[in-house]
Amino acid sequence: MVNLAIFVSGNGTNCENIIRHFAGSPSVRVALVLSNRPDAFALVRAARLGVPTEVMAKADFADEAKLMGLMSRYGIDFIVLAGFLLMVPPFLTERYQRRIVNIHPALLPKYGGKGMYGHHVHEAVRASGDEETGITIHYVSNVCDGGEIIFQAKTPVLPADTPDDIAASVQRLEQRYYPEVIERVVMELA
Repeated sequence: MVNLAIFVSGNGTNCENIIRHFAGSPSVRVALVLSNRPDAFALVRAARLGVPTEVMAKADFADEAKLMGLMSRYGIDFIVLAGFLLMVPPFLTERYQRRIVNIHPALLPKYGGKGMYGHHVHEAVRASGDEETGITIHYVSNVCDGGEIIFQAKTPVLPADTPDDIAASVQRLEQRYYPEVIERVVMELA
């Protein structure tokens, strides 16, 4: 059994979708949802679905003994970032090399890097006049949004689309593909 941890900072729609995807799986279990924010609604979603949750302050994420101790306590084999807004510390990317994935709401390398998350990305896509956007699922490295790309999916941007319209189209792609790609990557490791 592969134990997943999902790292979150916000609402948790992708987190909930991933938990539901793996519910009842004989080979993958969401063992922990970890947040840097105690008010993240993702924690409520996870608790409602019976998944253990933990909150760790930003400073504690940088503390190798604390974070690795928590990963060990839950037997974490693989980490999924789902709206997690902190940089993953180098000790974690080294320990979980090619075992941490993230989803970005754009077609990297466009609209990636520091400050490019959520609505900021969709506003940038709208302002640029791009005719398409999408999602990128990638391994996490020590460079913000710089890890090896695993998968991308595209959606058109119509001339009348607002940033909210773009966000809705991107979220449909996230919901459709993220759990499937996670499962594929995890099963390749098993």
